[in-house]
Amino acid sequence: LLLIPELERLTKILDTYKDTDARNCLILRLALRTGGRAQELLNLQKVDFNPYDQSLFIRGIKGSNDREIPLPNGLALDLQRYLGSLSGTKIFDITYDRLYQIWLHYRPVEKKFHCLRHTFAIQLYKKTKDIRLVQVALGHRNITNTMIYADYVYSQEELKKLIL
Repeated sequence: LLLIPELERLTKILDTYKDTDARNCLILRLALRTGGRAQELLNLQKVDFNPYDQSLFIRGIKGSNDREIPLPNGLALDLQRYLGSLSGTKIFDITYDRLYQIWLHYRPVEKKFHCLRHTFAIQLYKKTKDIRLVQVALGHRNITNTMIYADYVYSQEELKKLIL
């Protein structure tokens, strides 16, 4: 999980380089805004982007469900622009190791790439307080896996009430 200042720092970094390093910034921005796992993002095909609905279809791995995630307007437009420059069918024709290198280059703190998925989930839960929606967005088959986010938010909020 990225803390708010860490998230703000990463967002600022990605905004700064999104035009000069489009692919690498785009995959990190998609990770933050879709909650996709590294391999799910690497598996994305051009046909998975729906420009009409501005959404991205993510095929679940590790036994998780497929899902369609809406994208913010600016991110959808950046993705559409990037797709126009591609010749193959894959959106990101890179290896997991290359994605890891990209993350090492851009990460604001020493945390794993997977923290972007947790950050997405926590943000979504804080915004909606809808654990079922978080479950669908993450592709979890079992709500028990998703409950950690509700438990985390609840415990943080309750501890603040008691301590502060």
